[in-house]
Amino acid sequence: MSLTYEKIGVKRDQLVEALRLGCEWLTDIAQVKTERLTIESDTKGHRHRYWRGAIRGEYSVANKTWDFFCPIWHTGQAVKALTLAHQVLKDKHLIEAANLGAEFILKESIRDPEDPDYGLILAYEDLGYGVNTSAILECLDGLINLSEETGREELWSAAIDALWWVADKAYIDGEGLFKDLYIPDERNFKPPPWGWVKGRPLLDDGVFLKGYRKTGEEAFRKIFFEVADRLLRDEYPPGNWLRYPPCNPKTGSIHPRHAYWWGYPMIMAYEETGEEKYLKCAIRAADWYVRAQRVDGGLFRGTYVDFNTLSFGHATSGIACATIMWLELTRILGDERYLEPIRKAVNFCMNMQFRRPEDPNLKGAILEKVLPPNGTDRSPYHIRDLGTIFFIQAAAKLILEIERPPR
Repeated sequence: MSLTYEKIGVKRDQLVEALRLGCEWLTDIAQVKTERLTIESDTKGHRHRYWRGAIRGEYSVANKTWDFFCPIWHTGQAVKALTLAHQVLKDKHLIEAANLGAEFILKESIRDPEDPDYGLILAYEDLGYGVNTSAILECLDGLINLSEETGREELWSAAIDALWWVADKAYIDGEGLFKDLYIPDERNFKPPPWGWVKGRPLLDDGVFLKGYRKTGEEAFRKIFFEVADRLLRDEYPPGNWLRYPPCNPKTGSIHPRHAYWWGYPMIMAYEETGEEKYLKCAIRAADWYVRAQRVDGGLFRGTYVDFNTLSFGHATSGIACATIMWLELTRILGDERYLEPIRKAVNFCMNMQFRRPEDPNLKGAILEKVLPPNGTDRSPYHIRDLGTIFFIQAAAKLILEIERPPR
């Protein structure tokens, strides 16, 4: 079964233009061009010494102010998005911006072999002084993609060093779990702010399996499959993992990108082993998104076990991530079960793009969420870079898949 623009219900030139505008927002508006912050706030107090290349993550349309939330992993995903977009648009400016983002990550990494934390990427997130293991893993695919696109082998080397740090310091051997909040000043892990769990089964982007394929290190493969099998045991509800943060088992609220981070790599596990149990899990995760998708193609951040939702707080990034999963499964399964969800999601994302805004900071951005009213007439729009980042990834992958030469 071959994908076409007609089946997705979008014209190629409109999709390419949306992709181009999204990239221009990332490279020309959202990316920091100075070593120190100037117009931005950093309310989390991320302890970065060097900011050039980072992506501004949060923009309040009402206040016209910029802020950050975990710039390391957001920038890593932006690097991945720009690298994929370059394969479509062939614009060297995209690779230049991707290289700038990668330099930010490298400069905020410990590269001294004599340092006990050699390889650690300082992925500060919820607490400005604490590194989240998940955030380290979620930035690596950007380095990997850019390395393979440009031949910059030092980027792959930094990713491998980070994997070794996580494997040696954060992984709970044999349990498929990672300790999650590391305090570099103390060289110690602490309970994360959302409450203590022993650890989380992080499979994000399948980077340990990619590291194994690059190096042949069996330790990386072992970790990947211990985590995958832990996820199979702990799966609930079908296609998701309510018991682990950032989901909330007390309220039944499920994070909008959870099924993507942990369900999508199950496709890689299936392709590595041929074992149907992994493919079936990926399908359940993809089907969870089908049920969570709203009639107009969107998704709410506050989606619950029964698929009820809040009235505000959309998560366009979540439905873009779902699109990436649906595209990959369409390729593998060779049927059309996900065509309608893809069609609705792509058109929803494109409708969320600011093409003719009065505020120049918005041009090309994908609206991530609509906030509830607060008793005033302030704008309810809130921009997160993730809406644009994951739309770019999804749009580029869709174009590349449609235009892939026949095998």
